[in-house]
Amino acid sequence: MSTILIVEDEERISAFVAKGLKSAGFTTHITKFGVEGAQLAVHGNFDLVILDIGLPDIDGFEVLERIRGQGVNVPVIMLTARTSVVDRVAGLEGGADDYLAKPFSFEELLARIRLRLRSGGQGGESSTELTHNGLTLDLRSRRAHVDGRTVDLSAREFTLAETFMRNAGQVLSREQLLSNVWGYDFDPGSNVVDVYVRYLRTKLGKERFETVRGMGYRLV
Repeated sequence: MSTILIVEDEERISAFVAKGLKSAGFTTHITKFGVEGAQLAVHGNFDLVILDIGLPDIDGFEVLERIRGQGVNVPVIMLTARTSVVDRVAGLEGGADDYLAKPFSFEELLARIRLRLRSGGQGGESSTELTHNGLTLDLRSRRAHVDGRTVDLSAREFTLAETFMRNAGQVLSREQLLSNVWGYDFDPGSNVVDVYVRYLRTKLGKERFETVRGMGYRLV
């Protein structure tokens, strides 16, 4: 299990990211201060750092400089509201491994985290496939294999299926699925979860996805 440090001063975002990462099988630690974040990244045993630029004490660029200045090569994904090319270049040239602008979808953040963990040799996923009851998801090709046949899924469908696979047998509420797959900025009153569960039932088998009345859905 990989451990991720979240250096973010907006509690709504840090809580959303931490919740999604926990559901995806990661352990997280949150701090809203840059000085503490730099110290934790240098001296702690973290596999990846999610780093905001706009922090209340020192900014993310200085945090990154302190981390790299100590010779620590932990993967760093900068997460920020700043979208200018200058800021992106500054972050990447300063040693960041990736750069994601707010607002963002958790789906994209999770994909980037897994990519950096795999390429950085920090542990990441122990396998490139998830398998459950005749259903296999290939995390590299982003394709599903059902009882020997290959099924193409859209990006959202694949991430939703992956969320179910990683929590097989557990009831997942619509709110959990919405935040994990579509992101914190998506309309909580939307019926998009129900629509995409229908898509998965059509493509992967109706019997696999059980509706638990008043609670949500479960992969059986």
